[in-house]
Amino acid sequence: MISTAGRLKAREYLDALAAAGRYHFALSDAQTEMGVSTAALKVALGRQAQQHLIASPARGFYVVVPPEYRSLRCLPADQFIPALMQSRRLPYYAGLLTAAQYYGAAHQRPQAFQVFLEKPRRPIVCGKVRVVFLVRKHAGEVPARSFNTPRGSVLVSTPEATALDLVGYQHQAGGLNHVANVLAELAEQIDTATLATTAASAPVAWAQRLGYLLERVGATEKASALKAHVRAHAREATALVPRAPRRKAAHVQDWKLYANAELELDQ
Repeated sequence: MISTAGRLKAREYLDALAAAGRYHFALSDAQTEMGVSTAALKVALGRQAQQHLIASPARGFYVVVPPEYRSLRCLPADQFIPALMQSRRLPYYAGLLTAAQYYGAAHQRPQAFQVFLEKPRRPIVCGKVRVVFLVRKHAGEVPARSFNTPRGSVLVSTPEATALDLVGYQHQAGGLNHVANVLAELAEQIDTATLATTAASAPVAWAQRLGYLLERVGATEKASALKAHVRAHAREATALVPRAPRRKAAHVQDWKLYANAELELDQ
């Protein structure tokens, strides 16, 4: 709560927030703390938004945009997503190519910040910042690490969980070849035993595809513990690329997998 001796103007309120180290606020909080009507507040905040001093990534949720991010017209996603998810009481984690970037393995900068939730949610476009949401059952139980940001911390899937998600959401991660090249860079961050444990909470088909790809990118030792998991749990062969034709595809017995696509790996 910002302590006030009377009504604050919008710019004064934003300065007080920044001075207190707060860069997110709810419309309802601002109304209470500024002591103005909803209509007057929206007009005042609209003027600040036109000057790119604030932005609203979601209904009723605002961010203060410091000078270093005025060109983005928003805070970077990792600096407001944690607060937004907390305000909505939604378990989340940053995943796929976004997560890979935290481990130095994005291969190229993701075009959008990728976040997993347990239920669908519309994408966010805030200035030049784009956030896309993907759905994963029990997202709040997926292993994640906390990374510090200038405005707090953000939850990011572990290297092992990231690798499994990459093969499970190939289309959203740039396709099979891009996934394979990211895995080649991510592999050195993967702990073999942890990977097998993490695989237990994911579809077994993901472990089949991931083990095969890790071997193909030269990380055979990282895939070793997955083989026992696949042998114990895989009841049928799966396709390397889901929903793609299997006709004439080679069958890889070790992974109970149809290699129904050719890999193009970067050298």
